[in-house]
Amino acid sequence: MDADARGGAPGTRPDPDPADALLTVRDLRIAFGRGRDRTEVVHGVDLTLRAGECLAVVGESGSGKTLTGRTLAGLTGPGATVTARRLDFDGRDLTTLDERAWRRVRGAEIGLVLQDALVSLDPLRRVGAEIEEALANHGIGIRRDRPERAVELLREVAVPEPEWRARQFPHQLSGGQRQRALIASAIAAGPRLLIADEPTTALDMTVQAQILDLLAARRDAGTALLLISHDLAVVARLADRIAVMHEGRLVETGPAARVLAAPSHPYTRRLLDAVPVPRAAPTPPAGDPEAETGAVVLRAEGLVKRYEGPGGPVEALGGVSCELRAGETLGVLGESGSGKSTLAQVVLGLLEPDEGTVTLFDKPWSHLGERSRAPLRGRIQLVQQDPLSSFDPRWDVERIVAEALGAGGRRDARRHRDRVVELLGLVGLAPAFLGRRPSQLSGGQRQRVAIARALAPEPAVLVCDEPVSALDVSVQAQVLDVFDQVRERLGVALLFISHDLGVVRHISDQVAVMRAGRVVETGPVEQVFTRPAHPWTRQLLDALPRPADGAPAPGPAPSPTVPAGACVPGRTS
Repeated sequence: MDADARGGAPGTRPDPDPADALLTVRDLRIAFGRGRDRTEVVHGVDLTLRAGECLAVVGESGSGKTLTGRTLAGLTGPGATVTARRLDFDGRDLTTLDERAWRRVRGAEIGLVLQDALVSLDPLRRVGAEIEEALANHGIGIRRDRPERAVELLREVAVPEPEWRARQFPHQLSGGQRQRALIASAIAAGPRLLIADEPTTALDMTVQAQILDLLAARRDAGTALLLISHDLAVVARLADRIAVMHEGRLVETGPAARVLAAPSHPYTRRLLDAVPVPRAAPTPPAGDPEAETGAVVLRAEGLVKRYEGPGGPVEALGGVSCELRAGETLGVLGESGSGKSTLAQVVLGLLEPDEGTVTLFDKPWSHLGERSRAPLRGRIQLVQQDPLSSFDPRWDVERIVAEALGAGGRRDARRHRDRVVELLGLVGLAPAFLGRRPSQLSGGQRQRVAIARALAPEPAVLVCDEPVSALDVSVQAQVLDVFDQVRERLGVALLFISHDLGVVRHISDQVAVMRAGRVVETGPVEQVFTRPAHPWTRQLLDALPRPADGAPAPGPAPSPTVPAGACVPGRTS
């Protein structure tokens, strides 16, 4: 098996190189800087990968897994020093390639799918043209046939309405659609080795299942697949072998089923322990009417929202009604395009519904001017997926959080320091973080700062739109714990929007399942997950990646006692 040849855990030394290996890596080391400033970040990594095999490299952000994958595609980055005892692809020494040679190899023989599709795709070029370029660069097909082939590739990766999407720009597609377009571009030239770096992070469960089936089909057809991921369920579904990276080293390797069922390294066990599991919701005291019914803080009734689409009006919301009670978490589950994010924007007062109403504390909230909303604006706050884009990169944490307290500048922010420190403490950050800028924070730390900022106006409702989807599994677990603590300590109600079934099951009291702008099923979380009534809910659950045979699977939590009727299916309009 593959492993770090130096300093790895017992049993992690590599087997002799197989004669049929397509990729052989021995003692790979990656460093940045020179002289006294030289820092080695990947330490003696060994990998072997055969045609028709999937090797998953698993680890948290900063473990070196992405850097290792990029190096194997000749994209380590400026200022890097790469050394290896062996770095062979199909008998070719990759360390001897210059950039011109790499351009011939990259895409045609070694394909790379990166996680951040919005950055990877050219914002000024239509999606179809992006894929056509990949074909043209390697002389595949003739010019007039390439647009049709680009559409076929989009269809292969389950992009809806591929003819239309091929004519759109990346910003006009959802995050999941952009990721699928990026995969289509990566496989266009038919590479023999495909390096997929978190290829399903932004995808819904059913679409994720389609992409995993696509990758599995390519593996079965003989493509070697190097899968880089923090999602152990995805890894379990696709990988033949797993290599676990921590702080630039491989700490454990082996067959996927063995690593997931009986991990030998403490770090691997920690990753598995961080997978979200159902939690036991507290049972309200018997006979306590206030605990049993709760106070409704947010109510939406008959929400309809239409947009103009290519063939006429598209109904993003088709009569959605729901209510949220104090201290409760309502999980809204659905795919991209199901209407869940539109629901969030309407509830926040950022979009006006075409029909229906929203009330906050039984007071009108929709169909009002912002001046009329102002007295209640602080009572409902947003925690979004990517806090980095909402932070001013020039500001430190103290000023970012203090702004939500009304601070007008740096000096004014200091007058709020005690309150800022208190808010950071609520989300598990020490005062030492006050002076850090967003670029100096990890993804989990940035999300904690975003939660602290959202809590500053003392809201009764937090609308959380995919707040942990971009985080590593262990960091995700920490942030979910923060949400639980905030709810229990402050009584804040959460409208928690996600496509991740495991996350929704872990954090929710009630669940509303959305499809095509309507709520198709609702109920207590364990009822929906263990006894789904609607075919679409059952299809979502069937698409959920499951641990490999022999690996421990999360067991059900005790069924919570929660208020009934938190959300009702929408009408047909």
